[in-house]
Amino acid sequence: MTEAPTPPLEAPVHNADLPGATPDRPLTPVERRALEEAAARNAEADAMGPPSDEVGGPRGLEPTRYGDWERKGLAVDF
Repeated sequence: MTEAPTPPLEAPVHNADLPGATPDRPLTPVERRALEEAAARNAEADAMGPPSDEVGGPRGLEPTRYGDWERKGLAVDF
C-alpha cells in the first residue's frame, strides 16, 4: 500500500477541433465529414446575417398569434 493516492487516469480527448462532436470517442470518416459540412453551413449562414422579412405573407397581425390559424377573424382547421 502506498502513502500517496494514485492519480486518476485522464481519458483521451477526441474531436476537439469539431464543434458538436462528442469528446468521448473517435469519429468515423463519414461522421467527421458530416460535422465539418454542418459547421461550414452554419458559418455561411452566420456570415449572411439575419433573414429578411417575409415576402408575400399575410398583411396585418400574425395569423397564428392565438395558437390557431385565423383567417378574417375566424379560427380555421386544415
